[in-house]
Amino acid sequence: MQNATKWENIGLITSSEYRKKVLMQLEIPKTPSLLSKILDINKAHISKALKELVERKMVECLNPKSNKGKFFKISNYGKEILKEVLKLQIKKLI
Repeated sequence: MQNATKWENIGLITSSEYRKKVLMQLEIPKTPSLLSKILDINKAHISKALKELVERKMVECLNPKSNKGKFFKISNYGKEILKEVLKLQIKKLI
């Protein structure tokens, strides 16, 4: 995959409530199953969102060699993108 620009990644997050909700939950590492329960979103949707976010370097898998019980956490870049997304949403409300 080519490196996406910051604005392309902001667009990716703003276009999907699933991706945004997943990013917001990953300050503390969580498994896809736990995210699914917390967010009440089908695990398949969570897995797809995580895959996209990992590819874009917004989320990192803390134990990638594990077959089960993988933990994911928002990266510093993901925090930067989420901050911009939330700023845009606040401006939209004003």
